[in-house]
Amino acid sequence: MNGEDPQERPDFIRAIINGLERYNPEAAGTLEAYLTQQCEEKFCDCNANRALLKLYQLNPDRIKDEAITNILVKAMTQFPSPQFDLALHLLSPSQSSPGPNSSSELTEAVSKLRALNAQLEGAEYARFWATLDSDDLYADLTTDIAGFEDMIRVRIAQLVGQSYREIQFAVLESWLGLNNAEATTQFITETCGWKVEGDLVQIPKNAENEARKAEIREDVNVDMFARIIKRSWEESA
Repeated sequence: MNGEDPQERPDFIRAIINGLERYNPEAAGTLEAYLTQQCEEKFCDCNANRALLKLYQLNPDRIKDEAITNILVKAMTQFPSPQFDLALHLLSPSQSSPGPNSSSELTEAVSKLRALNAQLEGAEYARFWATLDSDDLYADLTTDIAGFEDMIRVRIAQLVGQSYREIQFAVLESWLGLNNAEATTQFITETCGWKVEGDLVQIPKNAENEARKAEIREDVNVDMFARIIKRSWEESA
């Protein structure tokens, strides 16, 4: 997963974000169309999306609230990473924080997405799914992102696979937001390629979850001690 420099990025987008065209207000339309493509084709280009947010920052009359929330949701799928915060810091205070000049709808949307992202970054996966189901607004905010929930599940599974060799089935089920044992088993075996044995999920050994014995070697010789003792004796004398 490379959300900073994806292979799907076309040459004309690369020309925009790497040249002076990134400051041309007319480039906003092109970047918005590219954002729509990302949402439909399940890839993410955070670099290009930040270029669009920068254009909104420089040209407030071109701001589209839906594009802003879509960018934040796409950035969220890259967890754990700084992508969401990088996008968030390109928003004006009136867009990201409550205040007399803020747009109430956009501010509320940003606040809810920030809460969701914090839960993913904090590995509070069960709480994330509960929050997502707690308000219809979350469904509205993620509706443009094709396969949003599946992308989150796959990313959670990747992180679990890097950290565990064995995990309780019920725990993983709650982390994946699947309240159906059959659907959970299908995801575990078909999508992840793991095994379910009783109430446990067995995860194959890989480079990240393999326990390794740490070897600490200290290269100390007698000459080093001799120099220290000599220096100490000279100072005391």
